[in-house]
Amino acid sequence: MSAPERIPPRSVTTAELLAKGELKVRGRIREASNAVLYCSVSYEGRDAFCVYKPVAGERPLWDFPDGNLARREVAAFEVSEVTGWGLVPPTVLRDGPYGEGMCQLWIEAAPDAELLALVDGEEPAEGWKAIGFAEVGEGRTALLVHADDARLRKLAVLDAVINNADRKGGHLLPGGEGRLYGIDHGVTFNAENKLRTLLWGWAGESLTGEALSVLAALRDALAPSAPLATRLAELVTAAELDATRARVEAMLASRKHPEPSGEWPAIPWPPV
Repeated sequence: MSAPERIPPRSVTTAELLAKGELKVRGRIREASNAVLYCSVSYEGRDAFCVYKPVAGERPLWDFPDGNLARREVAAFEVSEVTGWGLVPPTVLRDGPYGEGMCQLWIEAAPDAELLALVDGEEPAEGWKAIGFAEVGEGRTALLVHADDARLRKLAVLDAVINNADRKGGHLLPGGEGRLYGIDHGVTFNAENKLRTLLWGWAGESLTGEALSVLAALRDALAPSAPLATRLAELVTAAELDATRARVEAMLASRKHPEPSGEWPAIPWPPV
């Protein structure tokens, strides 16, 4: 008599783990302006660490709807996934110990990665892009630069699409295997131009061929009734979705990285 066929256990996806797993709060990240909780999450034998940002812990902002930042974090992930660049850690909207909130996979940053620097002189060295001058104390200034890194350049494109109003240095997480992630996307998708970022090094330069292909795919994905557009309509306003489409069209028309508008501070404060 032959032995019964063994069915291998089903593999739990990261999305399932984050959306359905049991959340246990392990601590709070106190540097954040809103409530950010460090948690463990477990589901059907798979475990991980994650960040949980409850809507109840969001600080009201004058230029964004109340109780909506968590949904914008999820929207940024959805757009990132369509690009194929995987620049935002897996992120879901779910109920948790303190109500509805954003749950995002925890990323351990590589400690030796150098993406930003303050240097003497007026021009960046080879392999670096200038951001601007910063005061460093005692009346001295130094040139703030970021790495001329293809991963950062992709993130600059994503930030322009989602209209990120707060791309600080601390929101850049170099992960393992050469990966780079951007986090903290609560203040995105505004209908008004609010792009504030440290990644201005390519401003006015031609977009790469890869970026143009990604933007063309995004244009199709944002068409009414397309899956991405349907999902975003659940997360941001109709006006904000239309503005996202317009930003993609503008970049495809210009074929260049956006430049600061002059109508809004170009660099977030504090920058790191």
